[in-house]
Amino acid sequence: MKHPAKALDKLRALERAYELPAGSADKLLTILVALESEESSVTTVRDPIAGADVHVADSLVALQVPELKAAKRIADLGAGGGFPGLALAVALPGAHVTLVESVGRKCDFMTRAAELAGVGNAEAVHARAEQWTEGLGSNDVVVVRALAPLDVIAEYAAPLLELGGLLIAYKARRDREEETAGARAAGELGLSVRPVMPVAPYPGAGQRHLHLFTKTAPTPNRFPRRAGMARKRPLGTAR
Repeated sequence: MKHPAKALDKLRALERAYELPAGSADKLLTILVALESEESSVTTVRDPIAGADVHVADSLVALQVPELKAAKRIADLGAGGGFPGLALAVALPGAHVTLVESVGRKCDFMTRAAELAGVGNAEAVHARAEQWTEGLGSNDVVVVRALAPLDVIAEYAAPLLELGGLLIAYKARRDREEETAGARAAGELGLSVRPVMPVAPYPGAGQRHLHLFTKTAPTPNRFPRRAGMARKRPLGTAR
């Protein structure tokens, strides 16, 4: 790593801005360094200086949502290289964060990175979201970043949320058709759509939005459908 001080400066600024626990910047840097040196491909952005923005800052911006800061059980679906889940685990040491990922090598990386950084409240689970039965109805918050369209995300997340729980979907530019499909799916899943929250995680980030759904009614027992059906036959498609 050529410029660890520059990455650490960015991370310390985030630690101050979000009032994170002391030492959070160092833990986050350890994760970014592990990502840089990882031999397998778990993400396209590996440079820690860039990662401080596009991985860490982009993840932490959801701390603007009060329910996330108060959560005790968080699930990150399609956690990939560990974001937002690992960053949120560092920020919220009182919460248990489950990193749900279907690719084994990515789970292995997240487990190693969490151990290196001393993040004991994060757990990687090798599973598809639809097949993670241990998580059904048990999470305060589900976070999803760069995984699928909103209607598919809603179907993945709703069965995993407890009543009153919150889905936070990280998205870039708004897409009205996608939002309409997401709202249609939400209606079948016991979710209520909340106003979209525009966010600015770092300078030059471009358009970023958090899509919020609250679980206000039980999800019907027919969900989750079997693996792959949410994408193959999305609920949001007009019939």
